[in-house]
Amino acid sequence: MDSWLETLFVKTPQDGFELAIKLARMGVKYTQPDMEKLKKGRAQYADDAQFLIAASQVIAIHYQTIAKANNYWKT
Repeated sequence: MDSWLETLFVKTPQDGFELAIKLARMGVKYTQPDMEKLKKGRAQYADDAQFLIAASQVIAIHYQTIAKANNYWKT
């Protein structure tokens, strides 16, 4: 895979949240690199509240890390 994560430093909390989502998505992509299998599996979790909550939890954990790295955007 190409190098894509240059820094955890971002300008705003919104940018941090978007980076957290990217981290979560890339984690899935690394775990399941076969795009056909990945797309096929979406039907199993797209409408399942437990899977969606678990995805939100992963994003939240990444966001905590990014926020701390950015000193919680305090100036």
